[in-house]
Amino acid sequence: MEIPDLPALRALCRAWNKGGIAGQKRPPKLKHVWAIRARLELAENHRDLALFNLATDRKPSGCG
Repeated sequence: MEIPDLPALRALCRAWNKGGIAGQKRPPKLKHVWAIRARLELAENHRDLALFNLATDRKPSGCG
């Protein structure tokens, strides 16, 4: 059974992260964290505020 030659689809699409900076991002500054919390509180977006608080309060698992 032969496999037909298919055109390369990867050549048509550009990688989503091509030309970007690789590696970890810097953590957000404390004033930015509080600004996000304040906007979520003012918008009464309780679900997103809870998820944001959960994500920012937890330490990364690689932390000692």
